[in-house]
Amino acid sequence: KGPEGPGRSCASAARRGARSAMISSILLINLKGEILIWRAYKDNVSRGEWQAFCNRVVAAKESRDKPVQSINGTHYIHTMQGDVVLVAATKDNVNVVLVFKLLYKLVEIFKAYFGGTFDENQVRKHFVLIYELLDEIIDYGYPQILEADVLKKYITQGGAKKIDLNDQEQLKKITVQATGVCSWRAEGIKYKRNEVYIDVVENVNIMISAKRERLRADVSGQILVKCQLSGMPECKFGMNDKLVMSSTDRNRATEKGIALDDYRFHQCVRLSKFDMDREITFIPPDGVFELMTYRITENIESPFKVLPNVKMLGRNRLELSLQVAAMYDRNITATNVKIDFPCPKNMARG
Repeated sequence: KGPEGPGRSCASAARRGARSAMISSILLINLKGEILIWRAYKDNVSRGEWQAFCNRVVAAKESRDKPVQSINGTHYIHTMQGDVVLVAATKDNVNVVLVFKLLYKLVEIFKAYFGGTFDENQVRKHFVLIYELLDEIIDYGYPQILEADVLKKYITQGGAKKIDLNDQEQLKKITVQATGVCSWRAEGIKYKRNEVYIDVVENVNIMISAKRERLRADVSGQILVKCQLSGMPECKFGMNDKLVMSSTDRNRATEKGIALDDYRFHQCVRLSKFDMDREITFIPPDGVFELMTYRITENIESPFKVLPNVKMLGRNRLELSLQVAAMYDRNITATNVKIDFPCPKNMARG
C-alpha cells in the first residue's frame, strides 16, 4: 500500500472512508473562551456543550496540553493558531488525524484570503466571509473544496479577483477545476519563461545526555517547489539510488544507505507510479508548494559536536558553558549560527 500524502486532500480521504463519521460543528474561539465563529453542520452538539468546553479548556488555558478532549460524550479536536483556537466537535469515532488536517487546511485558506495573516482581529473583521467559506469548504461535516485558488474564483470577497457569474464558459472551467482530477491547478496558465525552483530544507534534531551521550537523533526534511510553468505540465522528480524507502529495500540496505521514514506527498503526486519505479510524477500547482516531507532516523551525522558543562556554584547559582566544534569539511561554511540556552523565567544572568 502506498504512502498517504498530507495534501491528499481531506475530501478524497473522507470519500475513501466508507461513510465514516465526520464532524458536527466548527468553532473559532479567542483565548478568553469567547466564541467568535460557530458553524453547526449537525444539531447533535448544543451551544451549552460548546460553552462547557470554552470554560473548562480554553479559558482555563489547557488547550495546548491536550489537543483532543472528551466532555460528557462529546469529542473536541482543537489546535491553536496565534490568539485563535480552532475546534471541531463530534460525538462519533472519527479519524482524528483527518480532522487535524482539515483544521490546518482551514488556516491556510484563511491566510490566503487575509493577506497571509490570521488572528482574532482578522476573524472579527471578516466574519461574514469566514461563514461563507465554511459553507463551501464543508458539507454536512464532510470536507469538500479545500483549494484556495478554486474558492477565490467564486467567493469574491477579501480582495479576490471577481469573475462574471453570467459567463457560462468561466463557470464551466470553475466546475471542472473543483471536481476534476487536477483541482489544484487551473487551465490556461501561461509564462513567458518556464522555470522550476526546488529547495530541500532539513532540520536536524539531536538529544544529548548530561554524560555527553547521544540519546536520540532524527532529521525532518521537506522539499519545496516554486513552479512557473505554462499549461498542464507533467514533471518527474528522480530519487537517489542510496535512498531506501520501503521495508523490503531496508533489509538489504547497506550502512551507506539513507532510509526515509514517514514520507508523505502533496496530493498532486501519482502514488501508483511512485510505487512502481520510485519516480515522483506530478502535475504541479502554480506557485510555491510543499511537494514532499520525510523523516530520517538512521545513520545521522551531526553537523556540530556539542559538549555542555554545568557547574553548581551554590544553592542559588550555577554556571553553564558549551563547547561547539564543527564536524564538517573546511570548505563548508555555516552562517547565522545561533545558540540558545533555555532557562527558567525566574533566572537572572550573573
